[in-house]
Amino acid sequence: MPTAREALLDAAHAALAARPWPTVRMVDVAAAAGVSRQTLYNEFGSKDGLARALVRRAADSYLAGVERALASAGGTGDRLAATAAWTVRATRANALVRGLLTGCWGERLPHPVAAPRRPASAVPAQRRADAGPPTPAELLGQVRDRAVAVLDDGRPPHDPAALAMTCELALRLALSYALVPGGGAGDGVQLVRDVVERLPDADARPGWPVSARSRTAEDRSHRGSPERSRPA
Repeated sequence: MPTAREALLDAAHAALAARPWPTVRMVDVAAAAGVSRQTLYNEFGSKDGLARALVRRAADSYLAGVERALASAGGTGDRLAATAAWTVRATRANALVRGLLTGCWGERLPHPVAAPRRPASAVPAQRRADAGPPTPAELLGQVRDRAVAVLDDGRPPHDPAALAMTCELALRLALSYALVPGGGAGDGVQLVRDVVERLPDADARPGWPVSARSRTAEDRSHRGSPERSRPA
């Protein structure tokens, strides 16, 4: 059974789906959750506090889905494709996640700002929410860092910077499909997989990016060194 806090957040999210946030009334949210208005204020402090908690929950839910995708079976390409698929679904299904990842907040949505300086809430979860949501760059960075932590086992070829770049590329591709759907099926997931799988060199383990050094060496081997190509 959900706690009063979760019931209130569910009720507020349902109200937000039906009408713009400025017209959502606290008394209606409390009634829909089956609790008193005083309970609502005890949990969130104000309507702004409720808005911050809604946005914080959306961020946490998205990150939990990222962790599930990264824990799925398969190599790097498969798991980044699963993360991309989740990002597309979450961004399209939840306007708050879309706002968090893109920074595009319309008039219908709560305005995601940190709480002004005042006595901290007695509710630990609200103190965290009152700190304010991550920026789009911060949230993408959190996802990228989680992906690197899961996918980088430290064995050769060990290039964390290249892996981080690959993870960020996969996420940015996913966001492009979330905002501008493609004409085919898959919502860009196959594109992410194809891009990731094209990055490893022939000797690397599947799913690992090619470092700049190995790419340069590969280019030289294909083109030939200056000495070899110099006319006799």
